[in-house]
Amino acid sequence: MNRFSKNVDSITQSATLAINSQAKNIQNKGSRVLSFAAGEPKFSLFDNVKAAGIQAIKDNFAQYTPVSGIPELKKAICNKFKTENKILYSEDEIMVSNGGKQVLFNILFSLLNKNETVIIPKPYWVSYIEQVKLSGGTSVLAETDNFQIKADLIEDKINSKTKVIILNSPSNPTGSVIKKKELNKIADVVVENDLFIISDEVYEHFVYDNCKHYSIASLNSEIKEKTITVNAASKTYAMTGLRVGYSAAPIEITNLMNNLQSHTTSGVCSIAQKMALSALTESQDLVRLNRDIFQKQRNYMVKTLNKIGLPCVKPEGAFYAFPSIQKSKLKSLEFCKKLLEEQRVAVVPGVAFGSDNHIRLSFGEKTEDMKEGLDRMEKFMRCLT
Repeated sequence: MNRFSKNVDSITQSATLAINSQAKNIQNKGSRVLSFAAGEPKFSLFDNVKAAGIQAIKDNFAQYTPVSGIPELKKAICNKFKTENKILYSEDEIMVSNGGKQVLFNILFSLLNKNETVIIPKPYWVSYIEQVKLSGGTSVLAETDNFQIKADLIEDKINSKTKVIILNSPSNPTGSVIKKKELNKIADVVVENDLFIISDEVYEHFVYDNCKHYSIASLNSEIKEKTITVNAASKTYAMTGLRVGYSAAPIEITNLMNNLQSHTTSGVCSIAQKMALSALTESQDLVRLNRDIFQKQRNYMVKTLNKIGLPCVKPEGAFYAFPSIQKSKLKSLEFCKKLLEEQRVAVVPGVAFGSDNHIRLSFGEKTEDMKEGLDRMEKFMRCLT
């Protein structure tokens, strides 16, 4: 008999959280660490969101809520999908969970049986692989074309055990955005093969230049019935620690997720739901302003990385750069360890995303910290060459 769960023992710690932890340990010992590791915007919480939380506390809104979310928040989410994404959902098709991670956990556990496969384009977000493993499924990795997700590369990986495809656009870690023409091709592949799509759209409001985000469920009724759309308040409204994610899916899938969540966490924090309601229903001007700030920071970071010998494809969305470290002749874990030890700069090794020749940096940091961190990286690269 195994003393512990083989299933849980098989998963690895989140590389992002591990690097963050190491950086904080060094900082606690008195060294100033500049971290590009965390996947969160360093903007202040919006004033209206703060006010909604304070009012909810004053109103003693502290009891259990419905497992799938308070009705007014679910109504606001339906309206958001209708106005922003051109998708019509009923409130019964909406599920509110404890951040995007729980949304994905609920979906995979509700869809997968043992040894059924999930196609994941690479590079990929670190938790997809581990969550598929926990749910009893198997991950199959599809290549991308210069980080662009392609229908034919996904189709090449389909077999009799394939059940789900995960799309993440804009992408973490690459910032790539799937174009509408390609989304239509992917939708055709999904419908023809009777598969499910998990469409992770948490970075939808961070797209730059002439790029535009499209939700695959908006393309036609057939693909909508095959799609579970994932989103969260975390990135858009700089409320990562408040843990409010949500999904929209056909009602039979939403019911399964509701049943699962009723036996795990139950409903999301009541106060946080009221704050998310305010975020979704009040002015979106700050969202657009923050996106413009990120675009400027992206431009500066990508230009600097290319200058110092870390070639970087300009991301079209999200708030990450994913430069190549091949010129350093180091693998990503060694690169990150040396950079943290020698220059007190934290970045995430690309091996965690399926690409050992890259590292991931967030340009969601404060501008002055970003510039100082990149200066330190320039010194590091000079010492290597």
